[in-house]
Amino acid sequence: MLEKLFDLKKHETTVSTEVIAGITTFLAMAYIVFINPNILGTTGMDKGAVIVATCLAAAFGCFIMAFWANWPVGMAPGMGLNAFFAYTVVAGMGWAWQAALGAVFISGCIFILLTITGLRRWIVEAIPSSLQVAIPAGIGLFLALIALKSAGIVTKNDATFVTMGNLHAPQAILAIVGFFIIAFLDFFKIKGAILIGILTITIISMALGYTTFNGLVSAPPSIAPTLLQLDIKAAIGKGIFNVVLVFVLVEIFDATGVLTGLAKRAGLVSGSKGNAGINRALFADSASIFGGSLLGTSSTTAYIESMAGIQAGGRTGLTAFVIGVLFLLALFFSPLIGTVPSYATAPALVYVAGLMLSELSHVEWEDITEAAPAALTALVMPFTYSIANGLAFGFISYTALKLVTGRHRDVHPAAWIIAILFLLRFAWLPEH
Repeated sequence: MLEKLFDLKKHETTVSTEVIAGITTFLAMAYIVFINPNILGTTGMDKGAVIVATCLAAAFGCFIMAFWANWPVGMAPGMGLNAFFAYTVVAGMGWAWQAALGAVFISGCIFILLTITGLRRWIVEAIPSSLQVAIPAGIGLFLALIALKSAGIVTKNDATFVTMGNLHAPQAILAIVGFFIIAFLDFFKIKGAILIGILTITIISMALGYTTFNGLVSAPPSIAPTLLQLDIKAAIGKGIFNVVLVFVLVEIFDATGVLTGLAKRAGLVSGSKGNAGINRALFADSASIFGGSLLGTSSTTAYIESMAGIQAGGRTGLTAFVIGVLFLLALFFSPLIGTVPSYATAPALVYVAGLMLSELSHVEWEDITEAAPAALTALVMPFTYSIANGLAFGFISYTALKLVTGRHRDVHPAAWIIAILFLLRFAWLPEH
């Protein structure tokens, strides 16, 4: 049955190899089960419901990827997208989380439409390479600022805006220790380094009495507080232009880049069948965003951590299926997940942020028309506390510099459209 479903022999793999690959990828990306409830919980969403929504959305995305695309790629709510949801849309712009879920739903619908019509590829081709690498770097800086603040390592200051927090505080010390644990384990290629780091700091915190142990296993919490709670009408009423545009753009860049890179590493993109495969994978990614918004979580996307499973030999959807099953099993560990404090997940965020910054090495720094927009994109995100603003500054500065330097022919038509939309946003919607 598995051979028929996943065409194992054709991909020169076995059931045992695929299962091991699935477990490997799950261990690499399971940290999202701990981090996502902490991030979305800041909006007022019920953490227990978010845990269930996170696991179900991840499993849903993995199963679509497994049976529709037959690719060894894990899916889950995306880092960066959840930060935009919680800290920019809800905390920064004052939206209710229900309206923000409505915006995710709308972006999912647009995403599916763009994928089916082929416009998604057209938009991706419009994004200059400098911005493609600056976007994850900027999101990384944004995540790092949030994580350092939650750990108490960075705090506000009226004179300097931010300053050093109390490094003698137990939470700050534990966060610093957690970062070095993750870095040490990752250096030695220990599977699930980030997950192990989070759990280690949680256990130490419980042993020292800073965290109360809520138990290990139980029936999953109710998903009712978030299930179908999206408010599409409120999202439209608040003016969805800026929010949905950013959701769609980040989703496009993030997922398309990750899927293309993973496919190349797994040898899945050669020939016309390879192109058909990536189109199916893109649709699976789009559909998972739609499903996740109904369950009650921010946008779901493909995870670069899937590379760990591919390195372990994963080549088919059976790997993704195993990942999805493990996310369903994670539902029964909600007491443990609820025990994890924010300063245990903070070092994981900082570490992931550091990895995302490596993208800046691909910027053409000697070309100012490429370097300046990339730098603005990455810097504006954390310093204005908004991923949306970073994207806007990047596109506007890129097109403007190309225009005034006589290199306007280098700009794709879609890039002009995106830049103009952002300009209109600043002109007529200055507060949002």
